[in-house]
Amino acid sequence: MRTLKEYPVNELKLVYRALHASLPGEPDLMDSELLDDLQRFLQERATQDGVDVSTHSQWAAWLADR
Repeated sequence: MRTLKEYPVNELKLVYRALHASLPGEPDLMDSELLDDLQRFLQERATQDGVDVSTHSQWAAWLADR
């Protein structure tokens, strides 16, 4: 099994955006360890890219960047 760091970041962003968009219809995703791990991993990558992930607009722009 591969770890998250072995996948292309753009693919992980796409999966994260799809899961996050599903939250209203699938509220149990809020408790998903996978979603939490994916978000944490992506936030670490974004921080490495100089993004302030505590600023929603910066975080959202980084996630949308392909």
